[in-house]
Amino acid sequence: MVIPTCRLVDTLRTCGVASSGLTRQPRRTANQAPLRVASVRGSPLSSLSQSNCSFGLNLNGDRSPFAAGPRKSTVVIGCGRTIEDDPSVSETGDDADDQKVSRVRPKVPERDFTGTAYVPVYVMLPLNVIDMNCQLVDPQGLTKDMKILKSAGVDGVMVDCWWGIVEAEAPQAYNWSGYKELFKIVRDLNLKLQVVMSFHECGGNVGDDVCIPLPHWVGIDKERVLRGRTAVEVYFDYMRSFRVHFDEFFDEGVISMVEIGLGPCGELRYPSNPVKNGWRYPGIGEFQCYDQYLMRSLRKAAEARGHPFWSRVPDNCGSYNSQPHETGFFCDGGDYDGYHGRFFLNWYSQILVDHGDLVLSLSKLAFEGTCTAAKVRLPSIHWWYKTASHAAELTAGFYNSCNRDGYAAIVAMLKKHGATLNFCFSDLGVLNQQPMDFADGYVDSDGLFWQVLNAAWDVSIQIVSESVFPCHDRLAYNKILDNVKPLNDPDGRHPLSFTYHRLNSVLMDRYNFLEFQRFVKRIHGEAVVEMQV
Repeated sequence: MVIPTCRLVDTLRTCGVASSGLTRQPRRTANQAPLRVASVRGSPLSSLSQSNCSFGLNLNGDRSPFAAGPRKSTVVIGCGRTIEDDPSVSETGDDADDQKVSRVRPKVPERDFTGTAYVPVYVMLPLNVIDMNCQLVDPQGLTKDMKILKSAGVDGVMVDCWWGIVEAEAPQAYNWSGYKELFKIVRDLNLKLQVVMSFHECGGNVGDDVCIPLPHWVGIDKERVLRGRTAVEVYFDYMRSFRVHFDEFFDEGVISMVEIGLGPCGELRYPSNPVKNGWRYPGIGEFQCYDQYLMRSLRKAAEARGHPFWSRVPDNCGSYNSQPHETGFFCDGGDYDGYHGRFFLNWYSQILVDHGDLVLSLSKLAFEGTCTAAKVRLPSIHWWYKTASHAAELTAGFYNSCNRDGYAAIVAMLKKHGATLNFCFSDLGVLNQQPMDFADGYVDSDGLFWQVLNAAWDVSIQIVSESVFPCHDRLAYNKILDNVKPLNDPDGRHPLSFTYHRLNSVLMDRYNFLEFQRFVKRIHGEAVVEMQV
């Protein structure tokens, strides 16, 4: 069964998702606590405090939005010696002291990765690199920054191609001009390019520092009202236009991978935890299947099973910010493990798998004849992982309770289409919005990470990984390296590539960039010559 397209627009508007028909109207709680986000001034996390939806762009074109002018100073980088600043990488702005990593880095025990497998490194470009008129913002400054990345050994960059920008004016009126200019710069620098087909709305989630709406001509939520096309036809036409327009970049091998957006934030999941609808970490979220079309599908499935009274969503599941023990469905021994609960969760998760199956089938047609791999992003919903029900995963569409593997069906579907799995690191010390009364014992990002990777490796599909939030310190980089290059894996398996989140002024700070450059050498398997203080 596939997701009906008829709920497309409500989903898009309320959850920022153009690739899923899965949604429900928000249920507000009586007392909503403010979102606790550990924000660094100038970082993408600070976007949650913004009340407007406007691009914070530098349109003057006279300097890069990612770097300030050179500043000459003596830097202590280890345990005794000093070097002079390289003017190509600068301290950034008046806030540099607030943003940069401590100049004196503590010595921490770490593995030697010299001679290990070469894992390519990509860097995500800023969300606002292309403006709403599909023009490249500050090409000179961006070129300079990408040259600096190239000098550090970075293999390529990743960019979102936004449906809300490219097809903004009218159906099938595609404007790729800004992306064409960007791709030429990437090619001229001899970098590789990963592209994301972003069908969702940008803005309102952690890490969103711009607002990119859906095309204005998307108006109502009925089948075949997208000017005569269903949602999946819109996706196919968009991907096919991209394929034709950038044919030369496929032929020359500049585009190495295309990620297919399948849900909120481009991830294959239900929009079960929307921040703008009141969800706060670590709430369990809510099921998203209350529209008439999915309810009709549930009723048919219940009747086929011989239990028509199962054609209802369980009503004891709590709300967005509930905890498992507060509900009758997700608590230990709760209804999630009863006959009706197992039937419902099986149906709910299969709808998600069928949705991914359909869209990936169309992507294979759109990119037929290229050697470029398609990839699919899965989220790391690791809170409540150490409870029996895995409630937050269940509402997102992953039937991964303690007695069931919720990712086997997904990786089997990816295997069918030859797709690559993109799984994100989420425990790099940035999720400091965790409430003080939330027990760390319920969280297990490592356990989820290895479960998903082993499920993928068991069916022999390729894996890539990326960081969810920016990181600039050695401890975080060491954590990435330990995950990318597992110490005890007898087969020496590792992700196909790693993508860093993301190019910004904090990364380009002199001290942070030195640490990043060291990380790139280590993930490439190169020897690192330490400069001791």
